Amino acid sequence: MAELIRYAGKAEGHVQGVGFRMYVQQHAKDLGITGWIRNMEDGTVDMELQGTPEKVEELEKIIRKGNYFIRVDAFSLESMPVVADETTFKIRY
Repeated sequence: MAELIRYAGKAEGHVQGVGFRMYVQQHAKDLGITGWIRNMEDGTVDMELQGTPEKVEELEKIIRKGNYFIRVDAFSLESMPVVADETTFKIRY
């Protein structure tokens, strides 16, 4: 089985009200990444991303790039313990 890593992430910029959570969720699912994402009251978006180092790095690039609507001004990742038996990537409210 492949080595898994997990990061707590925070995105800042134009990341609420622009489909950012669904954008990240769709790309995470496509890459086989598990975890969750949620909007915060201060306008940032928090998330936890878990997968192989290569796939998490790929998702990080996608997040930083954004799209026509999404503008990520700052994105930080902090390593954390892997969550065993996690199978999905969820949007939390």
